[in-house]
Amino acid sequence: MIAALQGKPSHEPRSVAEAAQLLGAFAREKRRVAFVGGGTELSVGAPPERIDAVVRTRGFSRIVEYQPADMVMVVEAGATLLEVQRAAREHRQQLALDPPWPELATIGGIVATSAFGPRRARYGGVRDLIIGVQIVRADGTIARGGGKVVKNVAGFDLPKLVCGSLGTLGLIAGATFRLHPIAEASETAVVPGLSAADVVSMVSRLRAAQLEPTALAAIAAPSGFDLALCFEGFAKGVQQQIARLRQLAPAARGEERIWARHDSIRTGGPLRIKVAALGTQLPEVEKALAPLRLDFVWYPTLGIGFASGPAREHRSAMLADARAELVRRGGSLVVHSSPPDLRVDPWGPPPAAFPLMQRVKDNFDPDHRLNPGRFVGAI
Repeated sequence: MIAALQGKPSHEPRSVAEAAQLLGAFAREKRRVAFVGGGTELSVGAPPERIDAVVRTRGFSRIVEYQPADMVMVVEAGATLLEVQRAAREHRQQLALDPPWPELATIGGIVATSAFGPRRARYGGVRDLIIGVQIVRADGTIARGGGKVVKNVAGFDLPKLVCGSLGTLGLIAGATFRLHPIAEASETAVVPGLSAADVVSMVSRLRAAQLEPTALAAIAAPSGFDLALCFEGFAKGVQQQIARLRQLAPAARGEERIWARHDSIRTGGPLRIKVAALGTQLPEVEKALAPLRLDFVWYPTLGIGFASGPAREHRSAMLADARAELVRRGGSLVVHSSPPDLRVDPWGPPPAAFPLMQRVKDNFDPDHRLNPGRFVGAI
């Protein structure tokens, strides 16, 4: 994707209206367009077939509306996650999303890639927090979906549809989110040296004990996995949960810096992959990925993991083998980033819903001019 954008005319509109005028002009000229926010996830997906122009969203980055009493914020696509969090923090609130690179990642890019971090275990992902969206369609028409209230069931669910669409259905111009209060206390504990089977067992025991971590991640270590748990809430409640954890796992210790290790895996490379399987299939996932010798983090309650590291010789064949094994078990492997000389389909086999995805693309972008070929099945 990055190589496909080099040398292309770049435009940075200063408002949504200006962006709509641009896309309208591009539609009349039949120009193929890519969208760029902070540029943190441009490597996700296949390289576009051809790009004639690039539209950058940082020029429209206002917080359009924020009512702290309602815990709802309307923000334009070019605002970074860090900027949004700073505004919400003034009222002890937060947008409960924690993808990598918050100082660079824009709201539009986060929605387009459905980016997330370990706090998804408690708060859900983008599609769970977004309640309204504004997009600019391929012909330059501004369209809106959802609203400003959390319980809104009227009409077509456009906000969820565009989550993860990689800019292939339209330019995400703005979004409305529900916010959450910032917890009074937060504490991280680590249960070290677990095998993959131990992680599965420990997560089952956590559920049985009704422990509810805000973030939960199994991070590969020299001796198995270190299971990181972050508890948030009122101070007394957090301490009670930590105490109950230590009853289940006496080896548990406090270690805030483990999240830095987690982040280094999520942002590592040059090879970076995302895998999915049942949460209980960590032993099988670990075995499938072992030949690749990558650093690895697994979110047990989500059944999603990320692995990163150098691209060694024969990685293409190894990736194909790992993907085949995961697909056989009902999972998936998506390549988020790879060196140019690593020849591999980033997506793998299209899902069963692919014909429906094609019809949606045809409806929103009839000429297939928006990030053409980037999505699953070269949509």
